[in-house]
Amino acid sequence: MPAIRLSAFYLAFFGVLGVLSPYWGPYLKAQGFDAAAIGTLIALMHGTKIIAPNLWGWLADHTGYRIRIIRMASIGALVCFSGVFAAGGGFAAMAAVMIAFSFFWHAAMPQFEANTMNHLAGQTHRYPRIRLWGTVGFMLSVLAVGEGIDRIGVGIVPVVLVGLFAALSLVSLSVPQAAQDGDTSDGQGLLAVLRQPQVFGLLIACFLLQASHGPFYAFYSIYLQSHGYSATAIGLLWSIGLIAEIGVFLLMPRWLPRFGPRRLLTLAMLLGVVRWLLVARFPDAAALQGFAQLLHAATYGVYHAAAISLIHRYFTGGLQGRGQALYSSMTFGAGVSLGSFVAGSLWDSAGGAQTFYLAAGLAAVAALVAFSVVPARHRLHAARA
Repeated sequence: MPAIRLSAFYLAFFGVLGVLSPYWGPYLKAQGFDAAAIGTLIALMHGTKIIAPNLWGWLADHTGYRIRIIRMASIGALVCFSGVFAAGGGFAAMAAVMIAFSFFWHAAMPQFEANTMNHLAGQTHRYPRIRLWGTVGFMLSVLAVGEGIDRIGVGIVPVVLVGLFAALSLVSLSVPQAAQDGDTSDGQGLLAVLRQPQVFGLLIACFLLQASHGPFYAFYSIYLQSHGYSATAIGLLWSIGLIAEIGVFLLMPRWLPRFGPRRLLTLAMLLGVVRWLLVARFPDAAALQGFAQLLHAATYGVYHAAAISLIHRYFTGGLQGRGQALYSSMTFGAGVSLGSFVAGSLWDSAGGAQTFYLAAGLAAVAALVAFSVVPARHRLHAARA
């Protein structure tokens, strides 16, 4: 199994995300965009994930050329994002760049997740230890670019991103395609899986949790800036959660079989409530913000590893690519897009604190849904038998 090459792709892909998530909002603000425009632009970037992964997933499942699609998506994202240098401060031009590059970029990860799971075959418990290199890439980008912004200025953000997209494209050329397990499902099979209450309910719970992250991805760095944090301090706060996330990914191979996905998902979502309440109530307390960021290990690391294991279990054979794409589009696409758009609409009128209080409410509803619909461990085991 090509574990090193799989890990390298995660490293590069999340290295890109480690610049976009913390620093794209401040970059847009420096370009003269207001809160509503920033929220809309970030919503557009995530919104393409509603459609694009499903189109690419359908193509991958029907052609079998999963790795070719990953390579094409990586190179297409590089070419389209390069248009940011011509977009300047124009909203329409920047929106076009956001839509174009993200249409390709969002195609890559769901198919890569399916490819990774196929490489792992009966060893899916090893997934977190490969995926943790994505967290390493994210953390390295957060720390390096935060320091660079303080020394050089926020103008370095698009330059660094182009370099990272180029690295991702090169890495994609080295990853081999895995054999797909029996292609026994079709479009009717997809609808049949989605009709199952535990599958539909899981997607709704994940959608709500990711919607609660919308204000975080769009405005957390801006929120901290408004309370006097430097770019280096902001980068350090982001990295705290990432270090904890690495630890979680190392432990998840033991936690998943021991505690089961329902307990882990519910706990992760409840800790999301705590996280957003701390962000809302104590923005000036650096120690409490650091603790809130530690909870990222739960709201992303524990949540994602548990959710991915369920998606891989529910969507099998010829549905693998579309299953991963649907999960991605419903959660990191529709969820984050809606959360970012609503946050942009509320930020100036209601304020940052009230927006994060709303996020805490969404996380609470997500926890209730997850606990209600995800089967207990013995039922999941029985379903696999």
